[in-house]
Amino acid sequence: MGDPRKAHKKYKRPKKIHLRTRIDEDQAISKNYGLKNMRELWRTETEITRIRDQAKKLIINPANQETFFNRLKKLGLIKGDVTIDDVLALTKEKLLDRRLQTIVYKKGLAKTVKGARQFITHRKIKIQDRIVDVPGYLVKIDEENKISLVQKKQKEKKAETEKISLEKMEEIKEIVEKK
Repeated sequence: MGDPRKAHKKYKRPKKIHLRTRIDEDQAISKNYGLKNMRELWRTETEITRIRDQAKKLIINPANQETFFNRLKKLGLIKGDVTIDDVLALTKEKLLDRRLQTIVYKKGLAKTVKGARQFITHRKIKIQDRIVDVPGYLVKIDEENKISLVQKKQKEKKAETEKISLEKMEEIKEIVEKK
């Protein structure tokens, strides 16, 4: 079973790791989405496989289909009236489009996909009032419009303005006393 305190792999490697066509396709996807390494791509493939397996189980037992579909709608993977066939047709690109890194780039907060990743890891991106520093975070539909850049703190400028205003106040007092 394994120790519950230790992290387990969240991905499966491809069966044929050195297949040239697969490597070329994976590199093209990795470049388009700014992935750090192939593990991130394998993680999305594993997640899509897990979603498809759940959909296959729901073919036999359709009682929980609506809750399953609602969960996928909240993630933005499916839209409108859907069937099990639509869920089985999901691709890894659809899941990669929902990553925070991709959405930050598409919203224009960063010039490149790699730049978006750097913003996120340097804690410059927030969702509502919460800073998110995971580029692979799956953004929900209702969170998508709440993504913004973190504003710089104004404490240093306030201290400088306070010094300037104190100096001006002293000068004004001296002028008033002279009169």
